Amino acid sequence: MKKFEVVKKMPSIEDYLNIRKHTLGEKTRASAKLAIDNSWFGVHITIKDKTIGMGRMIGDGCTFHITDVTVLPQHQGLGFEGVIMEALVNYYRKNAPKDGCLTVIAKGEAKNLYKKFNFEETAPKSVGMKYNNML
Repeated sequence: MKKFEVVKKMPSIEDYLNIRKHTLGEKTRASAKLAIDNSWFGVHITIKDKTIGMGRMIGDGCTFHITDVTVLPQHQGLGFEGVIMEALVNYYRKNAPKDGCLTVIAKGEAKNLYKKFNFEETAPKSVGMKYNNML
């Protein structure tokens, strides 16, 4: 793994937009600002001062959700996703109330990464659902 730095804060708006564009899908600048401003905790990874991955957690003090865990394509599969998750989960353990609830939605094989951090599938008892605003 290349020499990298874990930065325990959200990336800049420009870096957030760039990483989203190349991984999870584009967001507007206004949406990126809202995401960054309203995150409970964020982390990003840099290599030679270039942001190559990120993740964040949103929450209201009782319920928390991990989102935007992603790494630029050329750095995927090298362990950076796990480094991001470790930073997020450690922050949650140290700062959230003991009776808090932490969730994540796994797309595809991402569930294998999340299982390494003690996340369990909830189906069939419950399932994740997403609002379809394209109606």
